[in-house]
Amino acid sequence: MANLASKLRLPTTLKDTHWQILAGPILIMMILAMMVLPLSPFMLDLLFTFNIAISIMVLLVAMFTKQTLEFAAFPTILLFTTLLRLSLNIASTRIVLLHGHEGSAAAGQVIEAFGHFLVGGNFAIGIVVFIILVIINFMVITKGAGRIAEVGARFVLDGMPGKQMAIDADLNAGLIGEAEAKKRRQEVTQEADFYGSMDGASKFVRGDAIAGLIIMVINVVGGLVIGMLQHDMAAGDAAKAYTLLTIGDGLVAQIPALVISTAAGVIVSRVSTNENVGDQMVNQLFKNPQVMLLTAAVIGILGLVPGMPNFIFLLFTALLLAAAWWVKGDSSKTDKAVTKQEIPESISPQMHNIEASWSDVQLEDPLGLEVGYKLIPMVDFQQNGELLGRIRSIRKKFAQEIGFLPPVVHVRDNLDIAPAAYRITLKGVEVGNGEAIPGRWLAINPGNAVGTLDGESTVDPAFGLPAIWIDGSLREQAQIQGYTVVDPSTVIATHLNHLISQHSSELFGRLEAQQLVDRLSQEMPKLIEDLIPTIVSLTTFHKVLQNLLSESVSIRDMRTILETLAEHAPILTDPVELTAVVRVALGRSICQQYFPGTGEMQVIGLDTGLERLLLQAMQGGTGIEPNLAERLLHQTAAAINTQEQAGLPPVLVVNHPLRSQLARFLRRSISNIVVLSNLEIGDNRPIRVTVSIGN
Repeated sequence: MANLASKLRLPTTLKDTHWQILAGPILIMMILAMMVLPLSPFMLDLLFTFNIAISIMVLLVAMFTKQTLEFAAFPTILLFTTLLRLSLNIASTRIVLLHGHEGSAAAGQVIEAFGHFLVGGNFAIGIVVFIILVIINFMVITKGAGRIAEVGARFVLDGMPGKQMAIDADLNAGLIGEAEAKKRRQEVTQEADFYGSMDGASKFVRGDAIAGLIIMVINVVGGLVIGMLQHDMAAGDAAKAYTLLTIGDGLVAQIPALVISTAAGVIVSRVSTNENVGDQMVNQLFKNPQVMLLTAAVIGILGLVPGMPNFIFLLFTALLLAAAWWVKGDSSKTDKAVTKQEIPESISPQMHNIEASWSDVQLEDPLGLEVGYKLIPMVDFQQNGELLGRIRSIRKKFAQEIGFLPPVVHVRDNLDIAPAAYRITLKGVEVGNGEAIPGRWLAINPGNAVGTLDGESTVDPAFGLPAIWIDGSLREQAQIQGYTVVDPSTVIATHLNHLISQHSSELFGRLEAQQLVDRLSQEMPKLIEDLIPTIVSLTTFHKVLQNLLSESVSIRDMRTILETLAEHAPILTDPVELTAVVRVALGRSICQQYFPGTGEMQVIGLDTGLERLLLQAMQGGTGIEPNLAERLLHQTAAAINTQEQAGLPPVLVVNHPLRSQLARFLRRSISNIVVLSNLEIGDNRPIRVTVSIGN
């Protein structure tokens, strides 16, 4: 029985979401019912109160929202609340015109309270107040919010390509995974959809304001006609009774409309940060004590003028002076704490006569990152530094793509370099450096950015692209103009990832080779036992893998590598020759790296005469003549330039005996060239030579 009960029991998530699924249809049915069915005054009071409560909730949610997409349902809620107000107007109009002659309480206590308490029972004042509310809602808030939504939608759509490029840059740098990249792309699309919906939804509120004004005129005229013709009321009595009820009805509808319009303005006018609207206003408005001092001076001078309300002005002067004193004292404490944190004290320890030992020998770290003191918060987990997490992600992504785990990055501070500078070292030798300014963003021009930005011009340290350090307020503008905008942590992480990939063969030492063999022993124990070190020594195995990594060939397909070595190692002993046969076995994956799919490969080729000449020179052991070498380098550089302008990878296909030596020769001067052997390309893969060297 217990098992049967558990099978029949609905999942908790399903039960919890039943009422949420039904909320929308129930609300629609309520709205339709209010338009068609007559309502009692008590029900009308309940629904008017519900409308006011919903509008206040919407405004508060908008105020406490930190990111725009946290309230993505706002355009739909705007539609439902507008329909709710209009249906209430219909229901209240019906009851006002039917029972308005019975007295001020005929349409319920809420309308009576708004008609008497708020405007003092004077229908002339009520009309003026109602018209003012409509003008404020229609001409100021709704019109402004609609314009902001329209411009925001256009800017968000224009900035989508830049945001997508930034996501792709983080993905390629290993800072995020595929799941995170997919999530960010969805957020970018949802943001564009949200602003597009807000652009249209703002018209609901605008139309509601117009409808409220027209409904009031209709109710007043209709009430006069019904009161005088059907109930034999005097013109003055009919005007007073029906106008007060109409004004109460209009006010009870327009005040929630004004609140909802304000919420719409808050949503579209806010700038997305980690603070809600209240925090943003308080922190930014009362941040500078000088502003409050100058304001206090102006108010104080006005307070001393005879005839002015001196007490009120001087009271606000005292309050502003007290606030300025408090803010100034608080900011000075913060500055002292930051200064103490950023610049560590140098304490000279007392020197003791201690005998030297082997523990004093400091070994060089295979991979190191040194940062200036301003960048210490980025690498301090106690200060929520995110760079360490990104470095771990880089090592994990590298291991998944290349096939071995790179050494741990040893991070340390270095007070000898500039405060915002960093150095990347490989076995104690600097291989890269750059600058990362905390609190600013690096706008990188990928080649198609338009316009200029205010900031400090620089160069992207990873790829040498022109870039500008900008303030956070210009981030959206830079993305719209086509720049790829990244934060300082991403700058360092991308540079580190690029250098790790570039020097992967040097990072793959004998220790990493042994660790890889130990890992393979768990997956393929028999194959490893028969091959290493029986047929292939660990040194030869290490050298073959190093040769592959030096030419950016992944060693993930270890089964193919081991099987190829097992087949050819008994005959070939030279690591270079073994590397060549392993490359042929890995040919399909190498080609896929540069030409995905099964389509045509558009490559650079060698003229037959030049290829024959190079074969004779290399096989004879004489090497390439200087004039021929210079001409070969010049023509290869020109061919690569032509290939890259056509959007094709710089791949040169040569005869198999030439590949190894020609690749080593060309890479000394042209680092981005890829040299493939004709045997590395499958028979079913079509090839077209776009540029020929030696013609």
